[in-house]
Amino acid sequence: MNSDRIKLLEKFIKEEPENTFNKYALAMEYFDYDQEKAIAILEKVIAEHPDYLPSYFKAAQLLWELEEMKKAEKIFKEGISLAQRQEDQKALSELKSAYQNFLFELD
Repeated sequence: MNSDRIKLLEKFIKEEPENTFNKYALAMEYFDYDQEKAIAILEKVIAEHPDYLPSYFKAAQLLWELEEMKKAEKIFKEGISLAQRQEDQKALSELKSAYQNFLFELD
């Protein structure tokens, strides 16, 4: 975790609260070190910016790691649906593949 980068991203978020990427980037800074903080940020990004596709993959992945399976499945499905609507084939493929692995692990 890079505390200087976190401070800089927090500053950017205050200066440009509508910039979704800064919030997503902040969640990624916490992703490996403070999963609860990361998921809180990602869930807020999804709630406030539901068309920001990158947040769905990472949120679902993190919820899966936190063993919040129902929430993870919901986010995977929402992300897949959004990727289809946005016609983003790369994201759709990645989300579907991760979701299949998720379902396989549930069995």
